[in-house]
Amino acid sequence: MPQVFKIGAYWVYFWADEQSPLEPIHVHVCLGRPSKNATKIWITRAGGCVLENNSSQIPPHVLNNIMQIISACSEEVKTKWLDFFGEIRYYC
Repeated sequence: MPQVFKIGAYWVYFWADEQSPLEPIHVHVCLGRPSKNATKIWITRAGGCVLENNSSQIPPHVLNNIMQIISACSEEVKTKWLDFFGEIRYYC
């Protein structure tokens, strides 16, 4: 799984085998190593974040902070996504 960055003990990463056609740009977040039950966050065209699910049950106040950091680093996320997948589509 390509790691985008870490926020404390939380990994922010992409799944390497995204579906075809490629889903809109998003990251997965979980405590520690990547897992199938990770939280999923869409990255918007404007650089914001939209929570798809909180499957890894990150506490709400922690998740809010993580989403703010991801939003602030959205250009880095977009660049890494484009480098890895070769194209970007947006959820919104």
